[in-house]
Amino acid sequence: MSTRHPGVRSDAQEEPVIGLRPDQLHGFRIAVTSDRRSGDLIDAFERRGATVLHAPTLHIVNAAEDEPVIADTRAIIAARPDLLLATTAYGIRRWFDVADAAGQGGALTEALSGTSILVRGPKARGGIRAAGLDDVGMSAEETSASLVDKVLEEFPPGLTVAVQVHGHQDELQLDRLRAVHPRVLTVAPYRWVAPDDSDHRVRRLVDAVCAAQLDCITFTSAPAVDALLSAADELGRRTELLAAMRDTVLTAAVGPVTAAPLLAAGLEPIQPERFRMGALIRLVCEHLEGAHVDAVPTVAGPVLLRGTVVQIGERRVALTPSALAIFRALYAARGAVVSREELARVLPGDADDHVLEMALSRLRQSLASPGLIATVVKRGYRLNV
Repeated sequence: MSTRHPGVRSDAQEEPVIGLRPDQLHGFRIAVTSDRRSGDLIDAFERRGATVLHAPTLHIVNAAEDEPVIADTRAIIAARPDLLLATTAYGIRRWFDVADAAGQGGALTEALSGTSILVRGPKARGGIRAAGLDDVGMSAEETSASLVDKVLEEFPPGLTVAVQVHGHQDELQLDRLRAVHPRVLTVAPYRWVAPDDSDHRVRRLVDAVCAAQLDCITFTSAPAVDALLSAADELGRRTELLAAMRDTVLTAAVGPVTAAPLLAAGLEPIQPERFRMGALIRLVCEHLEGAHVDAVPTVAGPVLLRGTVVQIGERRVALTPSALAIFRALYAARGAVVSREELARVLPGDADDHVLEMALSRLRQSLASPGLIATVVKRGYRLNV
C-alpha cells in the first residue's frame, strides 16, 4: 500500500485571483486552447463578463492501457534509480494511481525513498510531496531543458536516472542524459493527442482568429501552440493566422516554455511573472482593460471600444461582426477619413457598395448617436471627433 498523504498541502496550489468584477471583461472574446483544467480558465473569464470560445488544440489522455505504465514502473522499482526527474504534478499523481491499482504503490514509494528527486517546477514538487516523498531541488527555469542542465551540472556521470515524461517524450533532453548516464528509464503516465476529425472547434478557432473575431487567445502548454499552428498549416491559413495574432488578437502564454514557440513564430505574447494560472488570468484582465480600452473624444462624448462593445457615455452597445469590423477601422483612425474601399476590405467576403451601405446603416442604427459617424463626400467616412 502506498504511503502517500493526499491531505498534504501542495506548493502547486494556485494563488487566488483577486479583483473580481462581473463586468470587468464585458464585451471581450477570449479563446481557451487548453484541455485539462480548462474549466478553471473558462469560469474565471466568464465570471468577469467575457465570451469564451473553448477549442482545445490537444487532448490529454491516459495511456490506452495501463500495462506499459505498470511495466515501466516495475523496471524503475527494480533499478532503484539514483535520480528521478519529476516533470508534472498530474503525471506524478497518475503514475502513483496506476501503481496503487497494480499493487505496486508501496514498492514504488520504497524504491524512491533513497532516490535524489529533482522537480521541474512547484507543481511537480507538490505532486512529489503528495506521494509522501521529497525533492532535493528544482530547475532554474521550470523547463525540461533546465532540469537536465541541473543534472549535468550538479551530479556525477554514470548514474541510473528515471524520468517521468509529460505528454510526449522530449528525445533531445533524454539524449543529453543518455550521453552521460548509462541507464535512463522513462515512464509516461499520459500523452497528448490531436482532436479527431469530428471535432471542428480548432477549425472554428482558426476562422475566428483570422477574422479578428477574438480579442485574446490563451495558451498553457507549448504543444498546444504547435498544434494550432499545424492545424492552420493544414487549412492553408498559417500566414493569415499569424498576421491576426501579431496585429489584432492578443496572445497570452502561462510562462516562457509555452511562449517559446510563439516567439519563434515572430509573435510577442504577454506572460505573467509567476507561471501560474491565477497570474495568467489576472494579466489577461489587466491587459484587456488597459491596453485594449482607450477613450476617443467625439461629438457624443468619450467613446470606448471594449471588444465587441462600444461604450458611449454610460451606454454600452454590442455590435454584430460586420458593424464591429467597420467601427474598429473608424475607431483606429481616430477621426481621420477612412475610404469606402478600405471599409469594404474589412468586411467578410467580397463586399460591394450595397453591402457596405447596409452595414454602415445598421451600425449607425445600433449606435443611436446621430453625427457620430460622419460622411465625407467623395472621400469616405470618419469618426466625428
